[in-house]
Amino acid sequence: MEKRFTIKDFFLFTAIGGVLVALLVAMYMIDRQWNMMSRMRATMQEQAEDLRALRGDLKSLDERVASGAVAASGQALEPEPAVAPAFERALTATRQPDYATGDWLVRAFGVGLKTITPLVSQDAYASDVQGYVQETLIARNPETLEWEGLIARSWDISKDGLTITFRLRDGVNFSDGRPLTADDVAFTFAFIMNEAIAAPRYRAYLEKIESVEATSTLEVRFQYREPYFNALALAGGIEVMPRHFYEPYLDDPTAFNESKGLLLGSGPYRLADPTSWTPDLGLVELERNPRYWGPTAPSFDRILWKVIENDSARLTTFRNRDIDSYGARPREYQGLLDDEALRAQSRNFEFMNAVAGYSYIGWNQRRNGKPTRFADRRVRQAMTWLTDRERIIDEIMLGYAEPAVSPFSPRSPQHDPAVEPRAFDPEKAVALLAEAGYRDRDGDGVLEDEAGAPFEFELVYFQDNEDTQRMVLFLKDLYARAGVHLKPLPAEWPVMLDLMNERNYDAITLGWTSGVETDVYQMFHGSQTEDGGDNFIHFKHDEFDALVDRARATVREEERMPLWQAVERIFHEEQPYTFLMRRKTLAFVDHRLRNLEVTKLGLNLSSVPVEIYTPSAAQRYAD
Repeated sequence: MEKRFTIKDFFLFTAIGGVLVALLVAMYMIDRQWNMMSRMRATMQEQAEDLRALRGDLKSLDERVASGAVAASGQALEPEPAVAPAFERALTATRQPDYATGDWLVRAFGVGLKTITPLVSQDAYASDVQGYVQETLIARNPETLEWEGLIARSWDISKDGLTITFRLRDGVNFSDGRPLTADDVAFTFAFIMNEAIAAPRYRAYLEKIESVEATSTLEVRFQYREPYFNALALAGGIEVMPRHFYEPYLDDPTAFNESKGLLLGSGPYRLADPTSWTPDLGLVELERNPRYWGPTAPSFDRILWKVIENDSARLTTFRNRDIDSYGARPREYQGLLDDEALRAQSRNFEFMNAVAGYSYIGWNQRRNGKPTRFADRRVRQAMTWLTDRERIIDEIMLGYAEPAVSPFSPRSPQHDPAVEPRAFDPEKAVALLAEAGYRDRDGDGVLEDEAGAPFEFELVYFQDNEDTQRMVLFLKDLYARAGVHLKPLPAEWPVMLDLMNERNYDAITLGWTSGVETDVYQMFHGSQTEDGGDNFIHFKHDEFDALVDRARATVREEERMPLWQAVERIFHEEQPYTFLMRRKTLAFVDHRLRNLEVTKLGLNLSSVPVEIYTPSAAQRYAD
């Protein structure tokens, strides 16, 4: 007998479907309630811990009053500024008529992060995250470029420049409620200098410091072995690590060195769980630190970075208003300026700031324990003569860049105006390569060495940057005309980090950030070729090293700058890198973000203390 679907069956299936929907809704609501209850329990636990700490502080205050350490009013006998100077710009923002707290700041990383653990991370992206979580003793004013107190309320420098004493602000706490003291500052230095901790690049910078001693609860003294031009910035710029959180890892340094997300500090934001972040999350999310010690609460509830490695996908995400900023590529920038829909939702910023970084091709001079062809200075010079930077800037960057001659900005007194970028000159390049033993010996259009091996090399580059990919393909064609075979080797970011750490590549194209005054020791000094140092091209030059050492030890600027200029002349002669260019920032930022400003340090989009905000009417997210 044939079965038919009846009205009775329809109502039966409808009823079953309704029950299933009701179950799913109930499960969803229970899950939301469970999450809310978990967050409430965590908040209540934090409040209980804060109350216990407050009772302890009150008891300590009574003891200090009795001993005469503080006045009966509770104020320290030595007055300190009511507001740390570094907060003045952030406080000014709070006085804007439309200022409001709330909302999320959502941005994107163009690469997948390998780790955000301090010291073991190696890239600027992880530093962006850490900058919201961990704080330094002092901060640079983005307009005057002078140093201002943050955690430190004051400091003294001895006449010989070898001793710097910082007095810390009272009431600074880590995000777990524990107080930040001078002992944490001294511990941070000791932790970094421990050879078991995988922080060789940081040890290289700090090696001029002989000791860091907590002379009282809120006073710490840095003692230098010898004069150092950047002594204040070096000591005051250490990101303070909480001893109670990181010290246990001294018993198991491997766990720290291999960790992905051990991040806790005193900053305005924190990880919900300072031990739980992993790269497979595909994003980094920070929440407002409810215990933040600053004079105002940071404006955003959360700061979120999504990992979107493809340039076009990031633009689409920005158009959809799922991220708040987009760094445009030159080729698309002009078109985006004419895009009415995009202009209606965003502001554009175009600038070259004083600390603009530079891109380069690094020529590895030693691989697998043996010198490479790039160990010959003539070969490195020839590769720079073969690199048409003007065409790269004009045709790929569309003029939104300037040639780089060295790590030193052309706007810095470190730069010698007589040193100019090497112009494109293939004839000079071919002559130098012939002098170094490379000629087309068999008429196939490729240069060979005296043993008949062709001049070919792999150039590693980040695979998801379209401008870099175009540049590499352009260079491949350009070099081929001179008989040099470039083999492009695209790679993911973690793979590039591994290749650099292992020194296992021929050549690599990347970029470095810069500072107000650039210390090139870590990237180029001969002592930094091994053990995790950033001289991953094996550049060694005795005169260069001696000049860098002298410059770093020269405190008087008028005596130091001629030394840096002599260093630059060696860069120009030796060409350890082919310095490519400094790029302009071409950025679009969602209109809902307010108080944006271009300063001498760049756009204040990432400023800490946080200076930007979203008015209530424009807010899109809520906790």
